[in-house]
Amino acid sequence: MKYVLFLAVLVIATVALRPVIAVNEMPAVGTNAPTFNLTTNEGKQASLGDFKGKWVVLYFYPKDDTPGCTKESCDFRDNLPKFKKSKAAVFGVSILDEKSKKKFAAKFDLTFPLLADADHAVAEKYGVWQEKTFYGRKFMGIVRTTFLIGADGKVAKRWDNVKVDGHAEDVLAAVTAR
Repeated sequence: MKYVLFLAVLVIATVALRPVIAVNEMPAVGTNAPTFNLTTNEGKQASLGDFKGKWVVLYFYPKDDTPGCTKESCDFRDNLPKFKKSKAAVFGVSILDEKSKKKFAAKFDLTFPLLADADHAVAEKYGVWQEKTFYGRKFMGIVRTTFLIGADGKVAKRWDNVKVDGHAEDVLAAVTAR
């Protein structure tokens, strides 16, 4: 009996002492997109409110100047004239500061704003700041996700766990189909 009681206490203590990782839910299609006010790679402020009445592509990527993030950003860059023709603004968002964003944008000639979410507050609002696992190591980071925000400020479409190849074209197709 003492052994069973010992095991019960051990299990309860283990569960109670385990770190709790609060992850916000991602905004669902049809709900209001969370507001944001972040610094761009050019040192300017960008706010969702600045784009009322316009469509916004907001793609979250894990880190500047890494292979997948570079490919995704360059694909959006290459399709930017088509996004502009459809009157949709494109923003990339990740952690790290505006200095990192500026260097990344210059290196790859990215001509749309990259937003610095160094404290990951906006990533948390959008539910993309999540626990990740890499080679058995757990850590918090951005999960590659894209939101298409309508002119009414509501989430029109959401792409979760994005695969980079063909993603920018998929987003463009959704923008032009509206």
